[in-house]
Amino acid sequence: MTAEQPVRQRIKTTCPRDCYDACGMVAIVEDGAIKKVLGDPEHHVAKGTLCGKCAIAYNGVWRDPAARLLHPMKRVGPKGSSQFARISWDEALGEIATRLGSLAAAGAQSSVIHAHYTGTVGLIGGWFPLRFFNHYGATEIDPDTVCNKAGHVALDYVFGTSLEGFDPETLADAATILVWGANPGHSAPHQHKGWLRGTEAKVIVIDPIVTMTARDSDLHLQLRPGTDAALAFGLLHVAKRHGLLDRDFIARHVLGFEEIEAAIDAADPQTTAQRTGVPAGLIEAAGVAYAQGPSMIWLGQGMQRTTRGGNAFRAIAALAAGTGQIGRPGTGTCYMNGPATRGIDMSIATAPEIARETKLVSHMDLAGTLENPAAARMFFTWNCNPLASSPDQARLRAAMARDDLFVVACDVFPTDTVAHADLVLPAASFLECDDIVASYFHHTLSAQVKVTEPPGEALPNSEIFRRLARAMGYAEPLLFESDADLLERFLAATPFEGRFADLAAQGTAMLFDKPRLQFADLRFPTPSGRIEIASARAEADGLPRVPEPHADDPTPPGRIRVLSPASAWQMNSSYANDPGILRNIGPLAVHLSAGDAERQQLQAGEIVDLVNEAGTLRAAIDITDMVMPGTAIIYKGRWPGHEPGSANVNVLHAGRKSDIGASTCVHSIEAEIVKSGSVRS
Repeated sequence: MTAEQPVRQRIKTTCPRDCYDACGMVAIVEDGAIKKVLGDPEHHVAKGTLCGKCAIAYNGVWRDPAARLLHPMKRVGPKGSSQFARISWDEALGEIATRLGSLAAAGAQSSVIHAHYTGTVGLIGGWFPLRFFNHYGATEIDPDTVCNKAGHVALDYVFGTSLEGFDPETLADAATILVWGANPGHSAPHQHKGWLRGTEAKVIVIDPIVTMTARDSDLHLQLRPGTDAALAFGLLHVAKRHGLLDRDFIARHVLGFEEIEAAIDAADPQTTAQRTGVPAGLIEAAGVAYAQGPSMIWLGQGMQRTTRGGNAFRAIAALAAGTGQIGRPGTGTCYMNGPATRGIDMSIATAPEIARETKLVSHMDLAGTLENPAAARMFFTWNCNPLASSPDQARLRAAMARDDLFVVACDVFPTDTVAHADLVLPAASFLECDDIVASYFHHTLSAQVKVTEPPGEALPNSEIFRRLARAMGYAEPLLFESDADLLERFLAATPFEGRFADLAAQGTAMLFDKPRLQFADLRFPTPSGRIEIASARAEADGLPRVPEPHADDPTPPGRIRVLSPASAWQMNSSYANDPGILRNIGPLAVHLSAGDAERQQLQAGEIVDLVNEAGTLRAAIDITDMVMPGTAIIYKGRWPGHEPGSANVNVLHAGRKSDIGASTCVHSIEAEIVKSGSVRS
């Protein structure tokens, strides 16, 4: 080979985004530089293609060094101005360590607040930094409260775990699948176009939005937002009336089902139709199809982001339990499948044995916490962009502007949150470090493989916190464990036979020869060992002992209920800085039904203000058939700094908590639409 000929490689790696697909990818690399990122043709989900959003972003902004954070930086202008000066890693970590040391000396470790989430779901990049913060004694902003905590806690009450779901491979045995509150067309595009479209099972979608998946389904039950629990009781009524409750299963494996039977009897299809907006005939058809089985329920995260979202999950779990759709091929529920289904205990990553006492604070209380000088002296963000994704956006921005709050942001890109930082730490992307991805849908294990060097001085998350631990003078060995050792420890806990190099060569490993059955032995990790429809733990937590057939009241006249689902072109806020993505999503819009637009004399393209007690958001009217009257869509994930009003939909979210888990109820937002007198050109 001559010197002029580039060395060309095809390197397998894995997408670590917060997505059900966990796609295998192939990076085309020449002389150390990435030329193209493609879907892995040998991957069981990707099958050679990336979804539209990843195909654009991974071949766009994620490969553009000019878009990246390249060096540690210190603020030299007002907070929010993005005026920074380059400093060295030693200077940056030295200043952080000095401030942390001073707070620790004063016994104020809990005034160090750190927020993180799923900027990566790599097992090391997503969890190793917790070793440092827990060892120090910092306060953690409970990550799941901005997304899915209500569902996790609710399922733990009922089943004893929220992280063991059906195996997607068992869909071949199912006659029916309910896709309840999930949006695979946007949030799991490969599962939508491959897994769901390829099944012979009847696909029933339950969603207030006419999503792409709903359009492709055999049956769509378009219910009013916040009426899911009432619908679940209606489906149970249909099952009972047709003699399709599994009385033997209930007697052997369910605790407290008799305590909800009176509510089931009262939930006839006509009553349920009035409460949910779903026609009685569809309730009847869906109830019979599901109860006859074998049937599965894909529990989406969106539907539990309401004021009674946790109760709704408990009600849906009761539907599965009452009809015996658990423990057999083609049955089960799935919220997500945690790493433990592959043998991995996440304490391998987090090392709880070195943790000091720490506190958890809900994301719903983040703005209030940071406003309080006694509670928050330092704020550290990593793997997340709170100024785009957290509630109380206006309050949060003001709180982060406090002169006496020292803010550190660790990120790949200069986000809105980074703009408000005092110190900025540049992180390596997933293409620049090794890790392991455990899909939260399929029971697989995938290698995230380093395919190129990080640009500038960017470092992997784990290395940043190893260096910070060293700057603090810590001696605890677990704070310095290498990525290589961690990777082998993770693999040793799983059925995979081989080392990380073997997994990297394979890309993704299917760990089981046949589909796993959820709760195959019908033993549940609850106090009773049974499915607990009646939960003493819930009761002790101040919640109803059993789920209730709750339905939110319809939105009052003059207001609109605002739903903020995932966009087809974004993964939370991850891709909102890519020029190609920005062209595809267009200007910020509020999507209304034709009836609502006509009632308020609004025209397509007209600029309006959405106003409520939390804030004001300016958007253009789009008229759509995707929503029913009284409901609007504003897609989530836009970066506020890219918007004319420096805000996204979270400016309307006052941080109200759901019924369970102090979690978000962002889909319970209501607002008034006010004409602004202008039209989008």
